[in-house]
Amino acid sequence: MFKQNNMEVFPIIVPASNKLKSYNFFLVKHGNSLTLIDTGLNTDDCWNSLQRTLKNHDFTLTDITRILLTHHHLDHIGLVNRIVSTHSIPVYAHPYAILVLKRDKEYTKMRIEFFRKLYKEMGCGEIGDKQVVNLSNPIILGEDKKIHCEIQEITNNQLFGFDILEIPGHAPDQVSFYGKECKWLFAGDLLIENIPSNAFIEPDYDGIRTKSLVQQKQSLEKCSSLNVELVFSGHGMIIENPVDLLKERIKEIDEKANKYISIIKSGISTASGIAQLRYKEKYEKQFFNIMSEIIGYLDYLELQGEINKEMEKGIWHYYCN
Repeated sequence: MFKQNNMEVFPIIVPASNKLKSYNFFLVKHGNSLTLIDTGLNTDDCWNSLQRTLKNHDFTLTDITRILLTHHHLDHIGLVNRIVSTHSIPVYAHPYAILVLKRDKEYTKMRIEFFRKLYKEMGCGEIGDKQVVNLSNPIILGEDKKIHCEIQEITNNQLFGFDILEIPGHAPDQVSFYGKECKWLFAGDLLIENIPSNAFIEPDYDGIRTKSLVQQKQSLEKCSSLNVELVFSGHGMIIENPVDLLKERIKEIDEKANKYISIIKSGISTASGIAQLRYKEKYEKQFFNIMSEIIGYLDYLELQGEINKEMEKGIWHYYCN
């Protein structure tokens, strides 16, 4: 438990057998309210951990006042339906998240076409086509993960005693909840102690590609300027005195960008070619993550004026300036 001023935080830490180390979500007592920030995966482990944490601090499920979501990914929204079907409380998320969470049919259709066109233009060929129809892929929004309750849009800069900061990059809808008095930040997946967070390529509301890595760097810089003392991360350790780690993650982006400049200088000009050279056999196995990284860095380098691109036979080719 963490306690300061009028805020108490009860972390729910569910171990993971992967590099994320754990799935974290948080009960926050603030005045007379009990807020749940994120809800983990839809698993018995997460459900039982929530129940155990409530019980250990003399709460029950019916004491929870509301749910706030940092972003739409499955490991942050998993228990929403299970909680709300038992205890009807409001759920809040960024407006961008709602189309995904509600599995809006027009948005889902647009999203599939977005990735089909994107992977074609990035030179991914048949492997890209195969990814677009792979039902286990993040591109396909399965109806079984749909949120059934009404979702309230987070549109203000403040909500329930928190400052709301938009921190896109990992997801276009990611927001953080900042307890200014405590200097405590609930940052979703912006900052993870043991690994850099992925900046995933996604379409926005209008089907325009997000410059995810550019956004990620801006979000890290935004949070770095706050002099936060504690980051409640979506995975792994709760991060004390995170300013140095925020600066390290910003520095890592430029260091990795230099590696991509070197690859382009060697004569490899397509995103898929760069991905295959850098990641070899992982390219197809971790396609979505890897192509998000490559495209993110190409967008970043283009914005920095380091590279330019030309369309040749329907495929983007990148060249150093």
